[in-house]
Amino acid sequence: MSLKIGIDVGGTNLRIGVVRGLEIIDKKSFRADFSSIFSENSADIACNTIVEILCEGLSDILNRHEGISSIGIGFPGFIDPQSRSILSSPNLPGLNNFDLAKTLHEKIHLPVQIENDALAATFGEYLLNNISSSNGLIYIGLGTGVGGGLVLKGQAIAGEHGFAMEIGHIIIHPNGRICGCGNRGCLEQYASATGICKSYSELEERHISADEIAKQAKLGDLSAQQAYVIAARSLAQAIAHILKIIDVERVIIGGGVTKSWDLMQLDFNEQLNLDLIKVLRGKVQIDISNSQDQAGIIGASFIGFISCEKSRN
Repeated sequence: MSLKIGIDVGGTNLRIGVVRGLEIIDKKSFRADFSSIFSENSADIACNTIVEILCEGLSDILNRHEGISSIGIGFPGFIDPQSRSILSSPNLPGLNNFDLAKTLHEKIHLPVQIENDALAATFGEYLLNNISSSNGLIYIGLGTGVGGGLVLKGQAIAGEHGFAMEIGHIIIHPNGRICGCGNRGCLEQYASATGICKSYSELEERHISADEIAKQAKLGDLSAQQAYVIAARSLAQAIAHILKIIDVERVIIGGGVTKSWDLMQLDFNEQLNLDLIKVLRGKVQIDISNSQDQAGIIGASFIGFISCEKSRN
């Protein structure tokens, strides 16, 4: 069975895995704060730095494993479905029209395919949960930002312009917080780790991490609890709206924020039940991911492998 590599690029972390079947047989994770790299450097320097980090991360894995057939990358940004270039990334200022796959291919001489990170994770969840090809799946990833993806009839749906299921940029609070995409009031500004920090900061006029806010909430801090209530209700509203348009019965929610799902669950369920149309109430299965960060790697590896196989035929 051929080996393939999946790379999951997050807001602050990079995960690289060697995949055989649905099993990650070798994995390395390390901090790679691409957001800071782009905010502190010119776009050219930042793009070159990304390539250097990826090459460095891949070098020892490629030395340890022979027979790697392809590399798939899940990247947080808008991917052009034709050229496969990164058109832009709301959380990486200055990243525009960058062909990361081609640049990396020229360095490591292996087929490379890039896809939106949330869509890659969606496909990974679809495979890991052994969902029937006749059923659909919506995946929502709550991390530094908020991403989403859709699989229908076994196909990861990117959309005609590559922007399908950008749930993080659904406007939940009109004229709300400014978002990296240029709009105001996007879900990402309320339901992500970043959004939770902003909610707490507005209430308490001090900035602490989302993990610390969760700890404070469990100790009875009302402002910390309210930050998670805002996140939960905003997320439920967005999902309810999507389910009115894309009628699937399975939704999986993942990402680092779900470590504190106990602070969100009651308010999420209440808001979702209020906002869903009556005929859908009780008919949608919503689960918290148990893939333990595997979905992004596995999904990216399969998307990369499938694309490379198609290009060979």
